[in-house]
Amino acid sequence: MNSIASPSAQLTSDPQATRPEDDARLSAAQAALESRIGRSPHDVAALIELSTVMFQRGQLRASSQPLLLAATRLPRNVPLILSLVERLIATGEIVAARACLDLLAQAPEPPAELLAAQAHLRFVLGDIAMARELMARAIQAGANSPGELHMYAMLLQFSGRIDEAHAVLERCLAQWPTFGDAAMVLANLRKQLPESNRLAWLREQLRQMPATGTSPERDFVRAEFEYACFKTLDDLGRHEEAWSALSRCNALMHALNPYRANVEEEVVDALANMPVTSTPPCAPPPGPVPIFVVGMPRSGTTLLDRILTSHSQVASAGEIIDFWRQLHWVADVTPARSEGLLEVIRRSDRINYRELGERYLKQTQWRAQGKAWYVDKLPANIQMVAFIRRALPHAPILHMVRDPMDTCFSNYKAMFGNISPYSYDLAALAHYFGQYTRLARHWNAAMPGAVLDVPYAGLVQQTEATVRGILDFCGLPVEEACFRPERNTSPVATPSAAQVRETIHARSLGQWRTYARQLEPLRLSLEARLGEPVG
Repeated sequence: MNSIASPSAQLTSDPQATRPEDDARLSAAQAALESRIGRSPHDVAALIELSTVMFQRGQLRASSQPLLLAATRLPRNVPLILSLVERLIATGEIVAARACLDLLAQAPEPPAELLAAQAHLRFVLGDIAMARELMARAIQAGANSPGELHMYAMLLQFSGRIDEAHAVLERCLAQWPTFGDAAMVLANLRKQLPESNRLAWLREQLRQMPATGTSPERDFVRAEFEYACFKTLDDLGRHEEAWSALSRCNALMHALNPYRANVEEEVVDALANMPVTSTPPCAPPPGPVPIFVVGMPRSGTTLLDRILTSHSQVASAGEIIDFWRQLHWVADVTPARSEGLLEVIRRSDRINYRELGERYLKQTQWRAQGKAWYVDKLPANIQMVAFIRRALPHAPILHMVRDPMDTCFSNYKAMFGNISPYSYDLAALAHYFGQYTRLARHWNAAMPGAVLDVPYAGLVQQTEATVRGILDFCGLPVEEACFRPERNTSPVATPSAAQVRETIHARSLGQWRTYARQLEPLRLSLEARLGEPVG
């Protein structure tokens, strides 16, 4: 499985920093900074720089201490505080980061750029309502860059305010017609109609773009416009043209983001060979209880989140990477894509799982918003199942299971950006799904009953019976609201924000069959990898 990615200000370690000459340089820098701080204990810039150097030396746990100290000595320096917040988030110190942001929120008459910066960081933390309010104020105060308008439109979309998001994106493209992010989100906002679409305009923009291969940045923008064409053509029922546009988009993205099949296999091998120790039953710690929703992206995890959070006792934390962050912190392994997770696995027998659970809860329970339960919906946490069971044995884990072809096609047509290399090539997609299935089967065999498999088909076709089983597994009383998630008005930060506000339906079952001929190589490859009939 590929390592967890996020839109957050996530730090990654530099493999080159492990070379002896680099470590000697960093060691000298650390000593100099420590001496400087000894002379000036309130030098917040030096504390942030010290944390950065320690992080680069692989001292993740220790690197958070200068940041926590800096958070108690905040200067009247907004850029410095924003930098501190970014670092606190990246090292998993979410509570301290929120406290710094709360202080910034008290600034009288803040300029547009400060409001926009705060909005971005609130979004990173998953606080959609606050981020939307801050960005609205920033726009009103004069913020008008393409990135700011795009973020505001997304926040409106996540809040279900589709018409307002549409107007913001139209305004953005009127000023920056080659801004691919806005073109792609606009196409995704609603179904495109024969009498209302931008297909001719999209194709004209593509015609004027430089040829492919001129630069990665330009190729990425071209891929976004090809994706917008695909979405429009697909909505219009022009499927041959739509597939051609999607193929061009994904060929560009695959070239920009090569899939590392050997690394995916290595990660699953390591997880499958990791000793699984059952944690004896114990009383749950005080405070709200997390419910983990895992699986493949585009398998129905957002729908399940909306069903659960329609319950009066359950809040949504969104797609957060907090468990992954805290696991790396407790293991003292700096994030480094899959290589970092492999090192965590090697150290798994030395991890203090009680500390991991306590730290995760400390940094996330605020997300429950006063309710007794909160949903941590990150599909990639399928990698974390054994760690979650040991650190938080009282936390339910729900695994969304959807038809392989529907899941894979939904991934292939999703355009995730640069974070999901497996999704842009049919052979890579089949390989990745095979590794995901292998891992899910291993967890079920190694820890029977620890995870509840939730069939997507059951969720949309036998909703009441399936939801009752889910609530029973979680220890929640049945509430009628869970059968009508379309009435859930809370924000949802996902590309399917509009779809999940609809009444539960089964229209997505078998959706891949529209492109059955083009997807036949994928179907055959999945059958070979899964060892069972597919489709």
